[in-house]
Amino acid sequence: MTTIDSQMFEVQVQLKYLEHGRGLKLPEYQSDDAAGFDLLAAVPEATPVTIQPRESALVPTGFAMQLPPGYEAQVRPRSGLALKHGITVLNTPGTIDADYRGEVGVILINHGSEAFVVNRGDRIAQMVVKPVVQASLCVVDEIDETLRGEGGFGSTGEKSI
Repeated sequence: MTTIDSQMFEVQVQLKYLEHGRGLKLPEYQSDDAAGFDLLAAVPEATPVTIQPRESALVPTGFAMQLPPGYEAQVRPRSGLALKHGITVLNTPGTIDADYRGEVGVILINHGSEAFVVNRGDRIAQMVVKPVVQASLCVVDEIDETLRGEGGFGSTGEKSI
């Protein structure tokens, strides 16, 4: 068995709270080894957002951010919301590029059977900050053949009975 030393890398992400985000807790990691930090809903206290079954809503987080060049932020679902309520992020993972400066929003969809209410400060999604690799695209006349070939969409999995 090979053991690889675990390393965590820290990168600074600058957050700018918008007026409707003021007073919310700073997004935070929930454990020492968590990959993502929680995003909170910045909806007005008096008017929570209700998402009906099979509907979606753009939920504000109340902040804009500045990622360093060479990084992206991915908005991902929270497993507890998915399991307990059928709530997930519609465009998973949502990608935020390093040059985006607008408010971070989360598109939630309700796959559950009951309406779901999003209140101010609710943990609605998680964000993972990752390094980016940009590909150098090169047009060629031929590409190498493989055993898999053009098989896709489940072609490498076991056959269903």
